[in-house]
Amino acid sequence: MKAVGVFRYGGPEVLEVVDLPVPEVGPGQIRIRVHAASVNPSDILLRTGFTDSMLAGRLTPPYRPGMDAAGVVDAIAPDAATDLHVGDRVMAIVIPIDPSGGAYAEYVVVDARQVVRAPAGTTHAEAATLPMNGLTARLALDVLDLAPGGWIAVTGAAGALGGYTVQLAKADGLSVVADAAPADEELVRSLGADKVVSRGPDVADRFRDVVPQGVEAVVDAAVMGPQVLGAIRPGGQLALARSVGEPGTVPLGDTGDVIVRNVFVPEYRYAHDKLDALRVLTEQGRITLRVAGEYPADQAADAHRRFEGGGVRGRLVLTF
Repeated sequence: MKAVGVFRYGGPEVLEVVDLPVPEVGPGQIRIRVHAASVNPSDILLRTGFTDSMLAGRLTPPYRPGMDAAGVVDAIAPDAATDLHVGDRVMAIVIPIDPSGGAYAEYVVVDARQVVRAPAGTTHAEAATLPMNGLTARLALDVLDLAPGGWIAVTGAAGALGGYTVQLAKADGLSVVADAAPADEELVRSLGADKVVSRGPDVADRFRDVVPQGVEAVVDAAVMGPQVLGAIRPGGQLALARSVGEPGTVPLGDTGDVIVRNVFVPEYRYAHDKLDALRVLTEQGRITLRVAGEYPADQAADAHRRFEGGGVRGRLVLTF
């Protein structure tokens, strides 16, 4: 099968198209013929070596990025607990540090709990934008556990994670203030944000202009770190999509009485009910799937270059 992986770490040029054996299904597993895999920040972390300590000695190179897969069920283990059938269109969250490897391959084998039907009426590319970012947003809101009616701020609301967070927060009955560049303000409003402020330095002050007492929590999809602390009320919470110490993050410094929540989506790899709930919300029109562009798998390096260039709205998708 065709796959894209790395034998060495570095820039986009280290991504190689390789031929690998088609994996066999094991107990409780489903094999997916992958037609689309989205490009995410976690893919860059793998490609540049940040996750080497979680890969070396556990998996054999080439290491494959990719946390989102969409395609068709190709095989099902006899003991798999699923109502899916061969030929069904599906989407899945894939964990590259697991034995499955990442989603950048024509076939992946994962636990049946990681796979649900793709939302009706969507393309493979559209479905591939949902699992990882949708579950990350879901996990962030779950760990914050805010009561309906409370105010939450979302940074990076025009991006994939931020956009899903806005829409899921509204589905949970929360009031949302979000940041956006001028060109993205209408987009963020269309996602459901109650108030939109300008992104950039001093965004905490602008959040406070909307919610003078401070928001109950911030989901920091834009990785602004200490810049958003001033927006949070005493005893409030900050959900981090990237843990401090990862590339692109800065130390939080003194967080005072703000409670910091790290959001690690592999904890939801088997959250089948939550992934399927994302499907339902999409079919109801309450979640918007946004494909920023599609690239054949052998152009993965180009997709990574565009992604790292910034300004992508939605997700870039590799097609297999």
